[in-house]
Amino acid sequence: MTTTSSPGLVPRHSRSSRRAAGGPGIVYHAVGILGELLITLGVLVLAFLVWQLWWTDVEGNRAQAEVVENLPWAPPPTAAAGETGPVIAEPRRDEPPVMAEPDHAVMFATLQVPRWEGEPERPVSQGVDRPTVLDVLGIGHYPETAMPGAVGNFALAGHRTTYGKPFNRIAELQDGDPIVVRTADTWYVYRVTSSAVVTPQDVDVIAPTPGQPGVEPTERIITLTTCHPMFSARERYIVHGVLDYWAPVTDGTPAELLGGA
Repeated sequence: MTTTSSPGLVPRHSRSSRRAAGGPGIVYHAVGILGELLITLGVLVLAFLVWQLWWTDVEGNRAQAEVVENLPWAPPPTAAAGETGPVIAEPRRDEPPVMAEPDHAVMFATLQVPRWEGEPERPVSQGVDRPTVLDVLGIGHYPETAMPGAVGNFALAGHRTTYGKPFNRIAELQDGDPIVVRTADTWYVYRVTSSAVVTPQDVDVIAPTPGQPGVEPTERIITLTTCHPMFSARERYIVHGVLDYWAPVTDGTPAELLGGA
C-alpha cells in the first residue's frame, strides 16, 4: 500500500530547514538596505557641507562685489592737477557729518580693513537678520545704534564663516589697526581699541557706551560682532574701536588704504 502526504503539508524537518536557510538571507538583505541608506545620507551631508561652507561663499562674495561695483558713488580723486599718484585725504577731527538711519536692508556704507590684506571692500546694510541682510548683503548695522561718525556705538554684525564671511579674519585685528568706513560722501577712520569673547546674552557690547548700558556716550565708537568659535554660535567675538578722523571723499583717499599707517 502506497502512503501519500496530505496536500499542503510539509514535513516538520523541511520547515525548520527553510527557516534556517532564509534567516541569514533576510538579515543580509536588511544590512544591504541600511548600508545603501547610510551611503545616501553621507552623500547628502557632504553635498550640504559643500554648499554651506563653499558655495555660499562663492555666491556671497559675488553678490557683495556686485553691490559695491554698482554703487552710484563718485570715486575719490586719483591725482592732483599736474601731479601723479593718489590724493591723500587730509584728516579732520572736527564735528563729522552723520547721515540719517536708512530703511531696512538699504545699503548705505562700505567697510575696508587694511589688516585683512586681499579682502574686498564690503557693503554695509541696515538690519542684522539673516534672510534679508547677513546672508545676502554681507555686513549688517544694528538698528537704533549710532550711524557712522556719530557719538555712540556704530555696531555691526557679519558672518565669520559662510555667505562671503566678511568677518572671517576678525581675530587678526590688533589695537591701533584702522577700520575704514565710507558713505557716499565721507570717510570715517576708526582705530581698534579692544577685543573680547562674550556670550550671546551679553548684548551690552552694542550699548551706546559698550558694557555700560544706560550711560550717556561721549565717544564715537565702532563695534564688530560675529560668531565664535569658528563654525559655532556658542559665543560672540567682539572688536571695539574709536573714531580717529574723518574726511570728505572729494578730498582724496585715507592714507590707511594706500599703505600708510
